[in-house]
Amino acid sequence: MTEAPGRERLLALPRMLWRDKFAFASAVVLLVVLLCAIFGPALLGDVASSQNLRGRNSPPFDLARGWLYVLGGDSLGRPMLARVIVAARNTMMVAAGAVASALLVGTALGLIAGYRGKNTSQVIMRLGDVIMSFPSLLIAVVVLYILGSSVANMILVLAITRVPIYMRTTRAEVMEIRERMFVQAAIAMGASPGRVILRHILPVVAPTLITIATLDFAFVMLAESALSFLGIGIQPPEITWGLMVSQGRPYLTSAWWLAFWPGLAIILTTLSLNLLSNWMRIAFDPAQRWRLEARSSGNG
Repeated sequence: MTEAPGRERLLALPRMLWRDKFAFASAVVLLVVLLCAIFGPALLGDVASSQNLRGRNSPPFDLARGWLYVLGGDSLGRPMLARVIVAARNTMMVAAGAVASALLVGTALGLIAGYRGKNTSQVIMRLGDVIMSFPSLLIAVVVLYILGSSVANMILVLAITRVPIYMRTTRAEVMEIRERMFVQAAIAMGASPGRVILRHILPVVAPTLITIATLDFAFVMLAESALSFLGIGIQPPEITWGLMVSQGRPYLTSAWWLAFWPGLAIILTTLSLNLLSNWMRIAFDPAQRWRLEARSSGNG
C-alpha cells in the first residue's frame, strides 16, 4: 500500500520534466554531452588528434573538407567538431569525479557532525572552516603546481575545495531532522546510530544534496576550465574545453572559432545544469512539487 504512491511519484517525474520545456531541453543537452563523453573518444579520438596543415584555421561551415570541418579547423588543421566532442570526456570526468568525491566525503562528515556530540561536531566543522578560509582557486593553483597537472590531481584538488559545501549542508539538515518524531521513535525502539542515520535521516537529506551536486557540477566544470585556461590544468596531448579556449586565445582576431565553440559548449552545459538543478529542487521538495504536478495535469 505504501509503495504504490511512491512508485506513482517516480513515474510522474518524466511527465513533469516533459511539461517543463526548459528543463527538458536542458536534460537533452546534458544527455548529448554525456553520450559524447562516453563514445566520442572511441569514435573520433584519432581524427581529433591527426594534423592536417592544409586545413589550418579552416573557417566554420565550409564543408569542402568534409562534415567534420563544419565547425572549422584549429591551428594544426584538426577538425574542431571532433575535438569538442572528444574534449567532453576529460571535462566531464574531472567534474563528475570531483563532485562525487566531495559529495561522499562531505556527506559522511556532515552526518557524523550532525548526529554525534558537540566535540566531534566542532572538530569536523573547524576542519571545514580551515578549507573554506583559503580561496579555492588559490588552493588549486598551489596543489597542482606541486603535484603536477593530471586528471587525478585535478579531481583531488577540486574535490577538497568542495567538501565543506556538502558537509555544512548535511550537518544543518541532520540537526533538524534528528529531532523529528520518526527519528526519535526509531531510537526509542533500539535502532543503532548507523541504522538511524542510513535508513531514516539520509533518505530525507539526499534530495537536497543531489540538487546541490547538480548545481555544483557546473561550478566545478567552470573551475576546471579556468585552471586549464591558466595553463595549470590538463596538459596536451589531453584536451578539455577550457584548454581549447586557452589554445584559441591567440587567434581571437583571426580565427575566433577556435575559442568560440569550446566556450559555447561550456556555456550550454553549465546553463543546462543550472536549469535542471532548479527543476530538481522543486521536483524533490514535497512542499513545492505540487506546482509541477498541477502544471503537468493541467496541460495534460
